[in-house]
Amino acid sequence: MRKAVSLVVLCLVVLLSAPCPAREKTYRVEVLQVTGLEELQEIYDGFLRELEDNGLVQGRNLQVNRTIIDFDMENGSWSRKLKVYWAIRDQVSRIAREKPDLVLTMGMPVTQHARDKITAAGIPLVFTALAYPAKVGCRSLTEAGPGFTGSTTWMDMKEALRIVRTALPGVKTFGMVHSEYSGSSNHVEDVLREGPAAGLTFLTKTVRMKDRITPALKELQASGIQAVMVPSDPYYGLRDYEAARELMEFSKKTRMPVVSLVRDRFLGSILDVCVEFRTTGALAGSQAVRILKEGAKPESLPVVRQQGLTVMANAKNALSLGIVLPPAFLQTARPADAEPRHGDPAAKGAPKDGRG
Repeated sequence: MRKAVSLVVLCLVVLLSAPCPAREKTYRVEVLQVTGLEELQEIYDGFLRELEDNGLVQGRNLQVNRTIIDFDMENGSWSRKLKVYWAIRDQVSRIAREKPDLVLTMGMPVTQHARDKITAAGIPLVFTALAYPAKVGCRSLTEAGPGFTGSTTWMDMKEALRIVRTALPGVKTFGMVHSEYSGSSNHVEDVLREGPAAGLTFLTKTVRMKDRITPALKELQASGIQAVMVPSDPYYGLRDYEAARELMEFSKKTRMPVVSLVRDRFLGSILDVCVEFRTTGALAGSQAVRILKEGAKPESLPVVRQQGLTVMANAKNALSLGIVLPPAFLQTARPADAEPRHGDPAAKGAPKDGRG
């Protein structure tokens, strides 16, 4: 009996002294953005999918708090912009106090205003959804700075225009309608700078966010354009893609082709040459994984971007305008005919307004 009691006591001692299994860490990530643009939703989805693919799953070992600051892009008065600035500042102060494991900033304004305070608080920052890293304090297109890194939507415009020239060798003059939004203006500047070397001429027209696009298109048509090129610009997505719909009607009536420098936003373009938003988000996710799981310092990670451009051709839309795309080009481009696009009734299930 005494031996049995001793054995039980020994077992209890062994069990009590055995180390308890370590509880899995829950990582806290703050996401901050201005506006609920659909492109930002696609980037956010790509970011979360990359984390999940690497074992960081919401509700298990990942807690994500996403803040979307509202801003009316059609009526962006100085007073409204100032209000957004103060909202960003308040959120950044809150995040710095709460000290999450990582902050994801989406877009240039948020990243510009958040970078210094977040990194000063010792919180790793990953940015995304911006095309020009230098404008948020990066040392170069591939090197950020102390405490931060990210992914960019920057695209090689020289290569993009080379692809367009290959697809439409007979088109020499393009029209571009764009807003005064800073990201769009920079995009257009890149096109204008690289156009002459590609043997292309670009005529541009600037509109306000609330303007209709048709009058601008007619002005460009009168100036002798042969096709329309669409830059990355939130103007085309406002009012349920009103400008995009008008552009497609203009294309059908004039039989003038449309080339887009963004993907999945237009119904009727014959060619998309672009960087994919979900890929950009996934690249930011890969940076976050290395920081959270491997303990990498943000400044040790290069700023990343999609390697190569996505090229999608819609031969059906081209033929409806009497245009035959070169067979050699179609062999290398992805066919877009069967893919639902924004503005298409088949794409009604796509997320709207970017609210996650």
